[in-house]
Amino acid sequence: MEYLLAALERQIFDFLGFQWAPILGNFLQIIVVILGLFGTIQFRPRYIVVYTVWTALWVTWNVFIICFYLEVGGLSKETDLMTFNISMHRSWWREHGPGCIRRVVRPSSPGILEDYSYVSVTGCIIDFQYLEVIHSAIQILLSLIGFVCACYVISIFMEEEDSFDFIGGLDTYSYRQPPQEHVELKPVKPVGKVLVPRPH
Repeated sequence: MEYLLAALERQIFDFLGFQWAPILGNFLQIIVVILGLFGTIQFRPRYIVVYTVWTALWVTWNVFIICFYLEVGGLSKETDLMTFNISMHRSWWREHGPGCIRRVVRPSSPGILEDYSYVSVTGCIIDFQYLEVIHSAIQILLSLIGFVCACYVISIFMEEEDSFDFIGGLDTYSYRQPPQEHVELKPVKPVGKVLVPRPH
């Protein structure tokens, strides 16, 4: 349940920052987590297998996000990659992190539109990229725990299926007699005489 709440929390903040790529990933994560819970409750091992496969992809995605915000391998957090290059929005934590003071500064230079403004952010206790990295690291940790639990549940389901005595299975010989080629007939002996009253 904490896994699902963590995904919902992240989805909210990605919506506030219009981060479309993480929004899509979070949405799929929420759906697959619900599917995995349903498979566990309803004894559906296939749903849990889908969950385990998605967990591997989810860990890979979060590793990519960490590399993106730490600018590893030529990636830059200033690009519009997380918004599919359809907007210039950035992480919501850039301007609303803990301790951040956000100020809107309107330029006084001539030739600049009046509705154009600059945003100045100062006093942040933690930079936004580290908050995003922390979020992804928490998701990776929860995913690894969920992966181990899912593998354990699948193993339990498989053991129960192997030990269950299906009708017509291998253990049905105990109540089925082998076919007999010759049937031995025995005379039936009457238990006692039946008296029939004579008519008068």
